[in-house]
Amino acid sequence: DQLWINYPMGVMYEFITRGYAIPGIDLYFYGNVPNGAGLSSSASIEVVTATAMNDFLHAKIGGVDIALLCQHAENHFVGVNCGIMDQFASAMGKKDHAIYLDCNTLDYQLVPLVLKGYKLVIANTNKRRGLADSKYNERRRECDQAVAEISRVKPIKYLCELTVEEFNQLQGAISDDTVRRRARHAISENERTGKAVQLLREGDLAGFGQLMNASHDSLRYDYEVTGVELDTLVEEARKIPGVIGSRMTGAGFGGCTVSLVKEEAVNELIEKVGKGYHAVTSLKADFYVAEVGDGARRIL
Repeated sequence: DQLWINYPMGVMYEFITRGYAIPGIDLYFYGNVPNGAGLSSSASIEVVTATAMNDFLHAKIGGVDIALLCQHAENHFVGVNCGIMDQFASAMGKKDHAIYLDCNTLDYQLVPLVLKGYKLVIANTNKRRGLADSKYNERRRECDQAVAEISRVKPIKYLCELTVEEFNQLQGAISDDTVRRRARHAISENERTGKAVQLLREGDLAGFGQLMNASHDSLRYDYEVTGVELDTLVEEARKIPGVIGSRMTGAGFGGCTVSLVKEEAVNELIEKVGKGYHAVTSLKADFYVAEVGDGARRIL
């Protein structure tokens, strides 16, 4: 079944398969990450469990390997074909920094995220969704199909090996238009990510916000993982003059959006987006003003 306890249980099982003897232990979980909202609540439970067990067992497992252990638990114990990004962020996060991660090699860079009078505001659709029963695995299969078909023309293992220009030249090798659009999103998102790192290093938040908007539009039209709830939150947010970027986050099909908004416009965003969203969906959105914090660690 999909009980939340499977996430820490999966982590425990990973420690056992690695030869660690786990005695009887009581674990108490407390958190404020909404469950099933696309904010990596499952990864946060996995990583905090692994971090606690790493400390308790004196295992001396590094942060990157903690992330890999947790991903393996979710793939093989829980049964969700997730990538490494959520677990990596939970394990390796640093206050006031973004992580630029190559999910193929696990090479990463910490990029300063200086908001300079702006805030990150998360809006929760409150449309219940579960990652395991969403179309996440279907999208993964579609991207794998794109790789297989492109490989007949140009040998590749991953879509991230292609630039947008190369994809434009090779996309005819993909027989299905839907699969072609899935691949176009993945490759163009990769390019946007590289541009985002450059803009953050230059302190260009306006340009970064434009990339957030482009990302959501690609997720909406090419990857098709948004839906009326997420799209309404984004559309309403973009009407606010102080908002310079807004997009969905997580696996989609419900969950949350994240907006980059001037500090003085935060209350206006919460009020007007909340009203506009309710008028369209009859749902009440929740809002969180977020900070960029450190990853899992011992605090006592």
